[in-house]
Formats: sequence, structure tokens, C-alpha cells
Amino acid sequence: MLCNIVQLCYLDSMSKSHFLVLCIAVIGTFSTVLPALAPPAGERVFFRNGNNLQITWHAVERNEVVLTLRDGRELVADARFIDKIEPDATRRMPVKPNVMPSATSEKPYAELIERASALHGVDPSLVYALIQVESGYRADAESPRGAMGLMQLMPGTALRYDVRNPFDPASNIDAGTRHLRTLLDEFGTRGALAAYNAGEGPVRQFDGIPPYSETRKYVSRILDIAERQVQIQ
Repeated sequence: MLCNIVQLCYLDSMSKSHFLVLCIAVIGTFSTVLPALAPPAGERVFFRNGNNLQITWHAVERNEVVLTLRDGRELVADARFIDKIEPDATRRMPVKPNVMPSATSEKPYAELIERASALHGVDPSLVYALIQVESGYRADAESPRGAMGLMQLMPGTALRYDVRNPFDPASNIDAGTRHLRTLLDEFGTRGALAAYNAGEGPVRQFDGIPPYSETRKYVSRILDIAERQVQIQ
């Protein structure tokens, strides 16, 4: 076909031998240029906890890294939990070994939960347990106080993490896990769970879990569920 294209510009005065040399030169040029024009394979993000994620692009904004996923969605990761980002030379994802599914892989939204946990450096068993207690894995859950979605984001929390649709599972889980990461950094595990339930103010006021029966039961229940999940795995 390339020779046919060249022939459109072929002059009657050009000899057939010159025409053949020209075709060979054009074919050689195309064989060199076309691979360079192929779409890039993307990038791979390596997290400090050993996980990695294939993306198409990334951008750095202050202390956060915006990761563009292969399906076009964006996730925001704390730069402290990323070890490195390298060009991805492979176009196919690694083949997963044929293993029996774990307890977490059978749960709803497992892929979203595992991804958000890896991005923000949170133990996924805490996120699974929190979602189970908060909403029972119902993406359309809404409390009388206005908490929304799987991780029951309050309107202020949704606004804080720029969540446009708190009932979208991916957006809700990502923002809820980011919020949990923030609380963990300030209060530790038990204090973070208490703050997720009762708010950050009471935890600061009482320098730990506030003396609220509901909050104390909430913390104990989530930790019990998370511990059982780890034992099952």
C-alpha cells in the first residue's frame, strides 16, 4: 500500500529502479516512525506498602499526587505513601495466580476499597469494617443527620474532599478513606474511629475516646470486625 501511495507522486521520467529504491526508503521510514506514534503504555505507581497500580498519567499538587486511572477516573494519593512512579513498559497487567478467593475479595466494592486503602496507606480491614458498620454496604444509605453513602460522609466532609456525588461508590470510598487517613495521623487507630463517629472536637476535648456509650460501642465493634477479617485471611 505504501508503494501505491508513493506511486501517486511517481513521475514518468523516474526509472523503475529509482522507484523501487524510493519505496524501500519510505517503508523503512514508516517502520521507524509508527512505533513511536503508538499510544504510551502509561505509568506504574509503587506504594511504600508494597502495592502497585497501573495508571495513564499523574500530576503533583502540593503534597498530593493526582493519579489518572486507565478508565479515565482520577484518584488523589498522599505523596508520603508513594515510593516511586515509573514508565510502564508492559501493556498487559500481570497475570494473577490462580488462588482461592479471600474473604475480602467476595465483599462488595472490594476493588474500590483495596485501591483506596493502598492509595492512602490505610489498613483495608478497617475500611471494610467501617463500611459494614456505617452503611451495611448500601451505596444509597442516608442517615437522619445527613450522612451519605457507603462511608456515611457528612456534607462538610464531602465538601472538604471535593466530592460531587457522595452516593457514587468510588468517590465516597476514596474520600472516606482519605478522611480516615487524616484522623489516623492525628489520633491513632482508636481515636480516629471515635472521631469518625463523634467528630474531631470531642476527641480533642477528652484527649481520646469521649465518654459516649454509642461511640465506645462503635469503636469496639469496628475493631472486632476488622480483627476477624484479618484472622480469616
